[in-house]
Amino acid sequence: MARFIFLSSLLVLAFLAPAGPVDASEVNNLRVWTGPDKTRAVLDLSDTVDYRLFTLDDPPRVVVDIDRSSLDEPLDVDPDHRGVIREVRHGVRDGEHLRVVFDLESIADPQSFLLAPAGNHGHRLVIDLFPEDAESPRKRVRRVAESARGDGRDVVIAIDPGHGGEDPGAIGPGGTLEKDVVMDISRKLKERIDAEPGMKAVLIRTGDYFVPLRERFERARQARADLFLSVHADAFRDFRVRGSSVYVLSRSGASSEAARFLAQSENRSDLVGGVKLNDKDDMLASVLLDLSQSASMEASNSAAENVLSSLGNVGRRHRSQVERANFMVLKSPDVPSVLIEVGFISNPQDEENLNNSRHRRQVADAITAGVRTHFRQMAPHGTWIAQNRGPSQHEVQSGDTLGAIAQRYQVSVSEIRQANDLNGDIIRPGTVLRIPTG
Repeated sequence: MARFIFLSSLLVLAFLAPAGPVDASEVNNLRVWTGPDKTRAVLDLSDTVDYRLFTLDDPPRVVVDIDRSSLDEPLDVDPDHRGVIREVRHGVRDGEHLRVVFDLESIADPQSFLLAPAGNHGHRLVIDLFPEDAESPRKRVRRVAESARGDGRDVVIAIDPGHGGEDPGAIGPGGTLEKDVVMDISRKLKERIDAEPGMKAVLIRTGDYFVPLRERFERARQARADLFLSVHADAFRDFRVRGSSVYVLSRSGASSEAARFLAQSENRSDLVGGVKLNDKDDMLASVLLDLSQSASMEASNSAAENVLSSLGNVGRRHRSQVERANFMVLKSPDVPSVLIEVGFISNPQDEENLNNSRHRRQVADAITAGVRTHFRQMAPHGTWIAQNRGPSQHEVQSGDTLGAIAQRYQVSVSEIRQANDLNGDIIRPGTVLRIPTG
């Protein structure tokens, strides 16, 4: 029995694309990726097309009729990425139209749309297949987060492997794909963080599929993450440039995102720094968000400095200081966020290192060490780490004040004075201060 799906009905979908070309189009390739909630199939086209999509039962199939199109080669599906797709077949209708049939392992609800050329991609027809029993990413990260809540809870670290699926990221001179490198490092990082007492990690993407940039930090917020780490491998036109880098959000990027966040009514009911904004007037909401964002940026900077310092034990660093930029994935208003470039994949030596499993483990170990140090210094109240950490130490740097140090470690100035037998507020660079448990 055929099941056509209309936008306005659950019974049927017969999706007609906008009016297309008169000349025939060619289907050049099929690419498939699988995520936790869907399988995405992308047909690469030589031009835009008119098409119709419908489903069939017993066995479950999705059929796509593409007008005035041709296909010369079979459409193969990688077994490791086929997801709900069992097999793909094609044939010719009325001598000039193409029919592509996706044989499915189980019933799935399809959604489809056309994409215009962008970047290295030409025209594309995208078909997303949603299995009926799939768990959505939001439910998954929320489930992980709920398991970490409660008295003496774990701190939650959201790990975001950059790019994925049809977006390979940077490509090294030897053909290494950024998306593969950062996925492997992120998995190793999750293993190490999960092994740390009082810590739990959640992956923003768990396989080779693409997640939109804004959705990445929204998933971290859904997970109630205490820290968001986005992992990348940089590229530059000068192949001699190499080394790791660590970024936090610039102040201008933070202020612009705050304005966008407040402007969206659905976000005003979200929790920001533990306070609901939907019942506040614009001025008060803006002040509360600014306070929350300032605290998040302070925590972001602390985590970034500790991670960058640890990465210096693995290999060359591109910069000796934390850098600031307006990366979209860093713009969560209430989750401390850090972007880590583990090396320049465009540099042959860095590419060789990033292809080495031992080096990847060392990178994951270094990031974990930086995260560990950060949370020993700035553990959120109510967490297991805050309840069980011993006294920390802080070496006074030029420009440090007792007030700034107290804020960083979430203790009072008087507690620092008492722990170090200080009679006043004068501290000298190089002095090592004992930081009491908050």
